[in-house]
Amino acid sequence: MATRRPVEKLSRRAGVELGLKGARQVAGKSGRIRRPHPPGQQGRAQQGRRRKRDSDYLLQLREKQKVQWFYGVAAGQLGRYFDASRRRPEATGEELLRQLEQRLDNVVYRLGFAGTRAQARQFVSHGHVLVNGERVNRSSYEVRPGEAISIKRDSAIEPLVREAISLGFRVPPWLDADQQAFSGRVAHRPQRSEIDVPADENRVVEYFAKY
Repeated sequence: MATRRPVEKLSRRAGVELGLKGARQVAGKSGRIRRPHPPGQQGRAQQGRRRKRDSDYLLQLREKQKVQWFYGVAAGQLGRYFDASRRRPEATGEELLRQLEQRLDNVVYRLGFAGTRAQARQFVSHGHVLVNGERVNRSSYEVRPGEAISIKRDSAIEPLVREAISLGFRVPPWLDADQQAFSGRVAHRPQRSEIDVPADENRVVEYFAKY
């Protein structure tokens, strides 16, 4: 996602924790926890006001933004994932989340090898991540069941990987991780109950279905 905004403001704007600052989130010091109101003076003023009922479009847009910021993908890229998802027989919203979860950068993050998805993308783009023993530097690569993911041996990022592992993030059941060996594999495609995302994917589908 190409943005130079302070990323914690995105969590404050979304009103949910988006996992954009790993260590600060674990320590309870993220921007959303310290300042739960939306960014800017207007956000503070709105705290004491009676809020109007949001339109369906605004609710759908907010959920779309949450998914977009959570996974760190551009709006156009998210739209392409939606188009691919609705061509498959599974429920569109669930399939959309599965495709996002199986991105290589997300898998590296979910295995606990990076503190944030942004850091995971950097590891991938700099050639530190292997899939089935081969270097893959494309963050959007779809990791399929049975494929093995590992950090390149003697990589310069090993201290950062150890630091990320120390944060103690829970590895979801659709992944098998050997954190001591800096390796893991996709056991099966994630089920909806195995995907922890602070958004309603059905509203995201409603948003894109209008276009």
